[in-house]
Amino acid sequence: MSTKFRIVRTLAVLAGSSLALAACGGGTDNAQSGTEGGSLSYWSMWKEGEPQQKVIAEAIKDFEAETGATVKVQWQGRSNVQKLVPALNTNNVPDIVDGPYAKLAPVVGDTGQALPLNDAYSAEVDGKKVSELIPAKYIEVSNIKDADGKPWMLPYSLSSDGFWYDAAKNPDLESTPPGSWDDFIAVLDKYKSEGKVPLAADGDISGYSSMWFTTALVRSKGTGAFAKVAEDKTGAAWDAPEVLAAAKKVEQIAQGNYLIQGYNASKWPAQQQAWATGSAELLLNGSWIPTETSTYADPAFKFASFPFPPMAGQPDSVRADFVGWAVPKKAKNPKLAQELATFMLGKKYQDAYGTDAKVLPVRQDAATAPEMASVKKALDNAEEVYLQNDGVTSPGYVEKILWPINDELFLGKIKAEEFVAKMKAAQIGYWKDNG
Repeated sequence: MSTKFRIVRTLAVLAGSSLALAACGGGTDNAQSGTEGGSLSYWSMWKEGEPQQKVIAEAIKDFEAETGATVKVQWQGRSNVQKLVPALNTNNVPDIVDGPYAKLAPVVGDTGQALPLNDAYSAEVDGKKVSELIPAKYIEVSNIKDADGKPWMLPYSLSSDGFWYDAAKNPDLESTPPGSWDDFIAVLDKYKSEGKVPLAADGDISGYSSMWFTTALVRSKGTGAFAKVAEDKTGAAWDAPEVLAAAKKVEQIAQGNYLIQGYNASKWPAQQQAWATGSAELLLNGSWIPTETSTYADPAFKFASFPFPPMAGQPDSVRADFVGWAVPKKAKNPKLAQELATFMLGKKYQDAYGTDAKVLPVRQDAATAPEMASVKKALDNAEEVYLQNDGVTSPGYVEKILWPINDELFLGKIKAEEFVAKMKAAQIGYWKDNG
């Protein structure tokens, strides 16, 4: 399958499928139903001691007790998918690996290196089908199907983003979040008039900075808007007025004295910590922020967020990114691997993701922590969801093209017109080199 950009809308087929083998060993004949014994290897993106790792470790322990199988797990951390790349050319391949969609797609999903997970999707978890567990709008947003239209990834959690704030100090934002870009700017101007710093940002994290432009464009033209621009080999898509308008919004923030002083020369996580201690009012960032900053915040701090302001004429949309499991084609025990993956989608473990790890479980019926209440509400109410970078996964594009040039814009070094011109030229060169 091509590794080029994907305007990813094709998961709808999953809504009619079932997610997973029964938590207690049930499933289809092809799913190694009721298998006892056996062993498999698991390369995880989590490190020992992390909240997500603890949930998975508990699930593995229960799985081994119920099935008699042995799971040889390596807690490799965020480099696990990177380590998988050279391993795919050897016989030292794990039976199952987890990671974010954006990392797994270019390595195993788009390259045909992942096993179709039909067995997992045709089974049940807790007696329910996938369509009963996961909202269809999540399923529709990400392309986890291979060239034959078969799913290669099984999601277990998701992340989102928004403007985070202390609802204890800003109850008005909780009751009436900004309904437009102009309303949002009015909020920032009000903070300035009160002598407050409106926004914090760790300017050295390019992925955070790029949220501003890509989200502004998606919110103004709909899901897939940035992906369409980015896949244009001629670069002409960068000439569209809505592209410049989105860049102008970023310029307005960068040049408008809204950001915390020193954001453009700081080192992560200095500015998100400054936000958590009250040095700025708002922070555009991911749903992991409560976990990352809670130790710095006042005990009375009430974590809440609102989505990037909507644009007129567009459906209400919110970002949703999957983390999930994939099974390499060279896996030695793929059936047992699928059984493990679906076992770990049991509500007991999904609830633990939400309440103990304080992340967003993929199951709609799973419990969540109070810190996640606002972002979960935004996701539940959204008409559409979109992926980080609007689903663009073409190798090197985001890291080598978008991030460096966007950094110049967000750090106030260039203005919107120059940003657009630079992106257009760089994109033409990228596609010339990458076909």
